[in-house]
Amino acid sequence: MPELPEVETVRRGLEPSMAGAQIARAEVNRPDLRWPLPLNMAERLTGARVERLRRRSKYILADLDRGETLLIHLGMSGRMTVSGDPLGQFVHDHPAAQKHDHVVFHMDNGARITFNDPRRFGAMDLMETGREALHPLLARLGPEPLGNAFSEAHLIAAFDGKNTPVKSALLDQRIVAGLGNIYVCEVLFRAGIHPARKAGRIAKARVAGLVPIIRDVLGEAIEAGGSSLRDFRQADGELGYFQHSFRVYGREGAHCVTPGCAGRVRRIVQAGRSTFFCALCQR
Repeated sequence: MPELPEVETVRRGLEPSMAGAQIARAEVNRPDLRWPLPLNMAERLTGARVERLRRRSKYILADLDRGETLLIHLGMSGRMTVSGDPLGQFVHDHPAAQKHDHVVFHMDNGARITFNDPRRFGAMDLMETGREALHPLLARLGPEPLGNAFSEAHLIAAFDGKNTPVKSALLDQRIVAGLGNIYVCEVLFRAGIHPARKAGRIAKARVAGLVPIIRDVLGEAIEAGGSSLRDFRQADGELGYFQHSFRVYGREGAHCVTPGCAGRVRRIVQAGRSTFFCALCQR
């Protein structure tokens, strides 16, 4: 499933064609994705102007001039692609409609944004702008890791007395929003912290040190266009490239990249998810 860097990459790719433009026609080709789509969704979106595109955790939020916000979640296999972009950043010709093109936005500037999702694990919803904190998918989210609210003091307080493994703690969206399996593995390797260590037993200085590492890893991934594993594509259809910079994720059995370390990358399963780490470097 796309994590924060992939969703932010898609948001940035959509912004030139959507922000400030009007949805001349919204095409909704089925009544549901993972959950039922909003009632009269096509009618509510047609004619609306997109005032701005935001991201909250792994969700894209499009604020409309009608006082509603469109929530978009890509799910496991969802893609949003742009064609006919008048700025010339994307392909000019609109491709033929595909079987799994479930929602299509025909913009007044000539761009077409298509949401394609073969597995239909994605989601869309409409809610009142400014009240997204009350939406059931967003209500319990913690601070954004790239925002000011995510601080050393916050993470130290969140880890205090916590008896769960540090990897599970960082995946807890109530503690920090948007982190997923890939980037937590990479963060813990850079921090030298074993993924099975109890969060509440890590020294405060080491917990504080996680904050800048998390920001560095996410920032590097965004600059690389995210990580393309299986289904993810950028809005122009291109792959992301951060997977070529993985130090541990997906590298089971490979030599550790730390200079002078004789260890190899190991894989264990935590809460049903693969965890990659170096047992010599991470304590």
